[in-house]
Amino acid sequence: MATKSIPLTEDLHAYLVAHGSPPDQIMRELIEETRAALPDDARMQVAPEQAAFLTFLTRLLGARRAVEVGTFTGLSSLAIARGLVDGGRLTCFDISEEYTGIARRYWTRAGVDDQIDLRIGPAGETLRELPYEREIDFAFIDADKTGYPIYWSELVPRMRPGGVIAVDNVLRGGRVIAPGNADDRAIAAFNDEVLADVRVDAVMLPIADGLTLARVH
Repeated sequence: MATKSIPLTEDLHAYLVAHGSPPDQIMRELIEETRAALPDDARMQVAPEQAAFLTFLTRLLGARRAVEVGTFTGLSSLAIARGLVDGGRLTCFDISEEYTGIARRYWTRAGVDDQIDLRIGPAGETLRELPYEREIDFAFIDADKTGYPIYWSELVPRMRPGGVIAVDNVLRGGRVIAPGNADDRAIAAFNDEVLADVRVDAVMLPIADGLTLARVH
């Protein structure tokens, strides 16, 4: 029995990935290309087990309408799109044509490109283009950390009752308990904001760099 999450060694992490719907060939090639083409930025890609979890969670919710803020090279969006019900749609928000150019190629290879609407521009502005209706089943936030409160404020009122928002990097490598740089401080403040938000029930999970799941009332 364990009273807290156990630390993951490299070998244990590999075992975990291998025993939880490991990445298929398309996902493996996307991961490898991202690491090779963007070695300084590849850390922005979600972990393989996190991608599997996003597909699982999207399917569990029976999500038809999903939103992603921060797409990068497309691993998380590919995972979410694969979990949508037939006819489901994912709207992605990002600022980079370069990064999302890679994403588009892999969406096409995976056969989910017709399910994804990519919008390029500052998400704090482009999110406001979404209908102001409670119709979103699932949302994933994984973009610039100082922007999290803005994205949260735009998404929560648009989530259906029982809809779920997943927020990445909420542990900042453990630095949230003693935040040093601006991003660390922004996430620490954001975590407190979520905790105090009476519109949601939230749980923070030690998946990858920390993942908050918030169920909207």
